[in-house]
Amino acid sequence: MSETLASRNGGQILVDALARNAVDTVYCVPGESYLPVLDALHDAHGIRTIVTRHEGAASNMADAHGKLTGRPGICFVTRGPGATHASNGVHTAREDSTPMILFIGQVERGFIGREAFQEVDYRQMFGGLAKWVTEIDSLERIPEIVAKAFSIAMSGRPGPVVIGLPEDVLFNSGVAADAPAVRVAQAAPESSAMAELARLLETARQPLVVVGGTGWDREACDALRRFVVAHNLPVAASFRRQDLFDNRDSHYVGQLGLGVSPQLAARAREADLLIVIGSRLSETTSSGYTVFESPRPRQTLVHVHPDPQELGRVYQADLPINSGMRAFAHALDALSPTADDSARNDAQVWHAWTAAARADYLAHSKPPAPAPELAGVDLASVVTHLNNVLPDDAVITNGAGNYTVWVHRFYRYRQGATELAPTNGAMGYGFPAAIAAKLRYPERDVVCFAGDGCFMMYPQELATAMQFGAPLVVIVVNNGMLGTIRMHQEREYPGRVSATRLSNPDFIAFAKSFGAHAERVERTEDFPAAFARAQQSGVAALIELRTDPRQITPANRLVEL
Repeated sequence: MSETLASRNGGQILVDALARNAVDTVYCVPGESYLPVLDALHDAHGIRTIVTRHEGAASNMADAHGKLTGRPGICFVTRGPGATHASNGVHTAREDSTPMILFIGQVERGFIGREAFQEVDYRQMFGGLAKWVTEIDSLERIPEIVAKAFSIAMSGRPGPVVIGLPEDVLFNSGVAADAPAVRVAQAAPESSAMAELARLLETARQPLVVVGGTGWDREACDALRRFVVAHNLPVAASFRRQDLFDNRDSHYVGQLGLGVSPQLAARAREADLLIVIGSRLSETTSSGYTVFESPRPRQTLVHVHPDPQELGRVYQADLPINSGMRAFAHALDALSPTADDSARNDAQVWHAWTAAARADYLAHSKPPAPAPELAGVDLASVVTHLNNVLPDDAVITNGAGNYTVWVHRFYRYRQGATELAPTNGAMGYGFPAAIAAKLRYPERDVVCFAGDGCFMMYPQELATAMQFGAPLVVIVVNNGMLGTIRMHQEREYPGRVSATRLSNPDFIAFAKSFGAHAERVERTEDFPAAFARAQQSGVAALIELRTDPRQITPANRLVEL
């Protein structure tokens, strides 16, 4: 009790609260507005402080940490400009349902409302982005508010929490009672709901499972797979959630998102039973709410989500089930088929449906032969090589751009926590995420894909990778333009190129200036050896791929749009 009641400054109380909740890493750009926190971190030997070169990178790393661990990624930034820069990661965490806590320095309490130096009203600024935004108004409440932040960030649909830290609260000293580590309750499906799901399966002929969202762990993924195999169900992944189900499994049928297979989109429309687990069926996953129509899909819809506020918000399900992923997956595992499939009159229809969906996926994900009319590196061959040589637990990251279509189409994810990609389409995400992944799991291979425009959002984080020892490999796909915008531009305003050409630096010289390994690859056949050298370099490595700008998607050429 005497230790609990000892006088501490606000920064120390805050760091102690983080330690009690098993925080082992924080990402930050230092600022004078939270100096007491930085001082407390000096002696917090169980917490590693990763200093980035931009607050946007710090918040993206915190988001990646949350995706990898299921625990809130912790980010500290200073007030005003630091907060605005970090908002990028908050938006990603919100749309991606990632647990995250952003701590922001704030002006002294007595100055609030006077537009003091770098003052921002965080409740207004982040009110539509975060799950909860608050400001600590007294030193004694720090443990209470931090505990609430962890609870909100991880409960229901996970997401970001933003906490303002008035400077005087951190510098002041006093007594505060510590709160215990947060425990989060998880909703579980009712037995009647599982019985109704079983009845729906009995009458289905063309079912489809759609898996997505967050809150999964290995046990939940394994339980889902056992259910799928027992019932011989086809499984599609929602946008950028392909790592939730082994893509090599004969029941996996592809991803619903950008670059979706036309055959899979048609099959999803034709399904008579949709079992949607964890996914919100967002605009991208639903192809603009056309594959799954809102508010009432033509398919019979079973919608499982950990947050009751998401059920019925966009789609009116025939069977809504409020449940966490782990609890629901284990309930599925106990849902054995009620009869031998061969005894069903429509058994052959069901089996043929699943087999055809898998055959469509295999055909769609088979890399095409390199086009002889295109110069430079064939991106499909690069992704195929990585698919063949990387281990099952390798982490693949990316940001936004047309280059990601090759990755999502031709790489086959094998286990959870191996795909780090922003469902909100944030450029620049992949490289900071890769650094966070490599620092978290140094024994695992981490490969980042980035377009030339995407990489240049946070290229300075090469300094972070070198300083903290993150020997990842970043593959920069250089076609000299903002490819996605150029593609849309050519479709809408053909021949009128505006604002999409890029003049790039010498990426090799740039990377080497940080001490990183760097190579340029201009021929497809040179990539395997270059990648092997990058892996063996022992430091952060950059491989620049020179690709033909006409290679706008795996199937389309720019001149054809």
